[in-house]
Amino acid sequence: MTLNFAPRLRAPVFTLAASVFLVAAYNNSFWQRFLVATGGFSISNLPMLAATFLLLVLAFNACLSLVNYRFVIKPVVIALLLATSAATYFMNQYGTQIDKAMIQNVVETDVREAGELFSMKMLLTVGLLGVLPAILVARTRLTFAPRGRHLLTNAGVVAGSLLLAAGILLLFFKTYAPAVREHRELRFLLTPTNYIQAANGFLKQKWAKPQVVAPLGRDAAKGVTWADQAHRTVTVLVVGETARAMNFSLNKYGRNTNPLLSQQPGLLNFSNVSSCGTATAVSVPCVFSALGRENYSDTKAHGQEGLLDVLKHAGFDVIWRDNNSGCKGTCARVAYEDWSEPVAGDPLCNSEECYDEKLLERLPELIRTAKNDLVIVLHQKGSHGPAYAKRYPPGFGKFGPVCNTNELEKCTQEQITAAYDNTILYTDYFLDKLIKLLRQSSADDGVDTGMMYFSDHGESLGEKNMYLHGAPYIISPPEQRRVPFMLWFSDRYAERFKIARGCMAARTSQSFSHDNVFHSVLGMLDVSTAVYNPALDMFNACTHG
Repeated sequence: MTLNFAPRLRAPVFTLAASVFLVAAYNNSFWQRFLVATGGFSISNLPMLAATFLLLVLAFNACLSLVNYRFVIKPVVIALLLATSAATYFMNQYGTQIDKAMIQNVVETDVREAGELFSMKMLLTVGLLGVLPAILVARTRLTFAPRGRHLLTNAGVVAGSLLLAAGILLLFFKTYAPAVREHRELRFLLTPTNYIQAANGFLKQKWAKPQVVAPLGRDAAKGVTWADQAHRTVTVLVVGETARAMNFSLNKYGRNTNPLLSQQPGLLNFSNVSSCGTATAVSVPCVFSALGRENYSDTKAHGQEGLLDVLKHAGFDVIWRDNNSGCKGTCARVAYEDWSEPVAGDPLCNSEECYDEKLLERLPELIRTAKNDLVIVLHQKGSHGPAYAKRYPPGFGKFGPVCNTNELEKCTQEQITAAYDNTILYTDYFLDKLIKLLRQSSADDGVDTGMMYFSDHGESLGEKNMYLHGAPYIISPPEQRRVPFMLWFSDRYAERFKIARGCMAARTSQSFSHDNVFHSVLGMLDVSTAVYNPALDMFNACTHG
């Protein structure tokens, strides 16, 4: 039996119908938050809510009418239906909000990470809200007036829609103004405008990227503590992934997620550290730049050299080892090793990815045979979601029952949290193993060793119905911003750089952020350069001599 259903609509009616569908079918997250922002649902609020619905329909209708031409309008609407259905799924499923940083995170995520976000529910959502309406649009027969009259009609629709929308805006401005001002997240929830604006901002940023990278810290040199030193140094910077501070028992979390690190002598744990962003694509370039969060932009960060370049200028050999989705441009001019590809038969890998222990493979030999002072960056897979249970070997499933699927709606918050806590337990094991390795290298090879660990951002596990990460920073919850931060030094390393451990221990509850990392690494290693800011150096108050 052949399906012959093919509705016929006049072009202006079609754009109006499409606008109504866009506002009604895809904006559940927006309407929920808007109700909260305007005092909740009540009979007295009905006129305002109806007017708001009409306001959005008119605004969308004006925009669609600008492209309401034969051979143009149907492809545009079909593209909007497909893209908006996918955006709606992620917003409803994970409580995410879409801004420029989120688009960047999506574009720069690798295939394996992206694959974890796909599920049968996503296919059904896109099929019902995207594919089926798109088929209906494709089959709809549109009738257009003669060219001149059609142009006048379009102009009239745009002008009329905007005038009516302006009238509604003025009529309810007293309600809208405080709601929008106090709930800035609303603009990240209204779809499709949220992802269109975000994609536009991201593309502008990418196209504006300068071709020439400006030098930074070319005057860098090792300071006086390096004079007459017979031993090489190895400093390991561990960049964690999606680890939130509040799930570390070192920070008084209820579960014992740090049984090994809590027994590590000399470990310094800082409990009040904030991230630069809420997604890897922002936080990693930001933390290795000299810009700081307030001055950071992707264009600026990629337009000048960063911390690893300054360390190279000072004479260090720098190596980036990655078990994630790359260094986001921060390691462009240093040695790079990708340890994320699974190897058949390797106990440190499964069929899809490798566990973080893979980053430690052949590390003792690298330290032993190096000719110069080393700075090694280890970029973890860490606690990246939503498939938390894939991030750790089976032996680390201490807490349970766990969520074993990427479809978080099938799991309770307790199951999601249990799987996440097991990733922190594995990170505890990984860092403890690294410290023991560095301690052994110090004893066997006469190398002075030190470690700094911090995560790029945190994670939402269902608090306030939010999941994963990437919320716009200004409205992001503390779960996505508070990150763990730890330091460990061999005895000779601390003595060499005159680091007073007791003084540093007294500062572990003070407020710090990713802004401190650039200058603290330079201070810790006694690197002299004009770009160093002692006010942002965590060690500055605790070095002596």
